[in-house]
Amino acid sequence: MKRVLVLLCTPLLLLVAFALPASADSPHFLRASASLSGTELTVSFKEAGLGNNAQIDYVASADATATYVCVNRGGSNPSAANKTTVTAPVSETGTFTSGKNGSITASLTISPPGPGSFTCPSGQSRQLASASYTNVAITDTTNNVTEPIAGTFTTGCLLPNVRGAC
Repeated sequence: MKRVLVLLCTPLLLLVAFALPASADSPHFLRASASLSGTELTVSFKEAGLGNNAQIDYVASADATATYVCVNRGGSNPSAANKTTVTAPVSETGTFTSGKNGSITASLTISPPGPGSFTCPSGQSRQLASASYTNVAITDTTNNVTEPIAGTFTTGCLLPNVRGAC
């Protein structure tokens, strides 16, 4: 009788012993923040509930405003017409792999929008005078989870010694 019981229970025990771990069913952000590094915005985050060794795609996004000016050799912005403000959505993507604990801690860096077709006359250089970011968010596009990051992140005047730049 013991042999029959052992023969009947062995396959069940093997199935339990070698069962694959359950996949994550609750991806969620534990924290998300943003900070300026020069003119770029670094979005840092930690997400858990991802399952072990899972590749997850992310998008850090924001609405950004950048002001570009022309600076002459004398160190001035010679006229009000020699500046432009560009407002555009900006983003950065990345793919990260969760570890054995089913979480990812990472950062993505967003750059301000470019000047578009704005150019400066001969003898003047185009320079970024200020940048700001609003509506910042980090999105796990693999699991469709988004975490907004409150606040406005602004550089202030980057050219304080350039008359007329800011």
